Amino acid sequence: MLSTTCIGCLKIFVPCCLYQHKVRLAYPPNFIMTMLFVGLMRFATVVLGLVSLKNVAVSFAETVKSSAPIFTVIMSRMILGEYTGLLVNLSLIPVMGGLALCTATEMSFNILGFSAALSTNIMDCLQNVFSKKLLSGDKYRFSAAELQFYTSAAAVAMLVPAWVFFMDLPVVGRSGRSFSYTQDVVLLLLMDGVLFHLQSVTAYALMGRISPVTFSVASTVKHALSIWLSIIIFGNKITSLSAMGTVLVMAGVLLYNKARQHQREAMQSLASASCTPEDGTEPLVPKDPRPHH
Repeated sequence: MLSTTCIGCLKIFVPCCLYQHKVRLAYPPNFIMTMLFVGLMRFATVVLGLVSLKNVAVSFAETVKSSAPIFTVIMSRMILGEYTGLLVNLSLIPVMGGLALCTATEMSFNILGFSAALSTNIMDCLQNVFSKKLLSGDKYRFSAAELQFYTSAAAVAMLVPAWVFFMDLPVVGRSGRSFSYTQDVVLLLLMDGVLFHLQSVTAYALMGRISPVTFSVASTVKHALSIWLSIIIFGNKITSLSAMGTVLVMAGVLLYNKARQHQREAMQSLASASCTPEDGTEPLVPKDPRPHH
């Protein structure tokens, strides 16, 4: 989180070929509280995610996260007022079922790890919905780089006190074992920070262009990839159920896209039908005298 804050600060205050920051003339009146609130969700997501990885297998944690589309549908409906039809909701079933199949042969259950993974899932969905609201605001619209930097800085401000409180410095944890920063550990930490920054800024850029539900469904492909990477890295046995589950996830994403397209076309046809008089004549709308290109 400290790495992504430093890189985000560099993007904001130093001209960059990937992002040219525009000077903001005004900020929302509740700007600090809003950033602290979203930063709190990022803080909770990071900490709870690490707690779940410490106590349960990666594959099981990713299976719990497969329920993200359902939580996102509910939160998008409550916060953004976004409507999802029956076909869209039904297309979420194979997505989550496929991820469950991926880990059917490796179900390590731990109540602390399960609770942390489920809490991470809920906090992440809530963060996505609120971020979408900030990225697509009418009066104050934040860019992906701005939102990534401000929320990261707020999360770091909360992580440092928690780090000091939970860790006996310079001894890590309460076991009394000292911790030495070797060259490999430092390199892995720096690599982890850069990858986390790329993941988070890309996520915010996508949130500004697609709906939270679509983003959540697309993330299921990432969860499936995480499961397969954990199988390869940790040497877990590959089963036919895992392969079938991965295919089911991909098929579910395609079905979701088709369902969203059908819903969009149905709403457009309904809107055009409501503008047409019942006698079938053209609606009395003044025509634009300018030529159309």
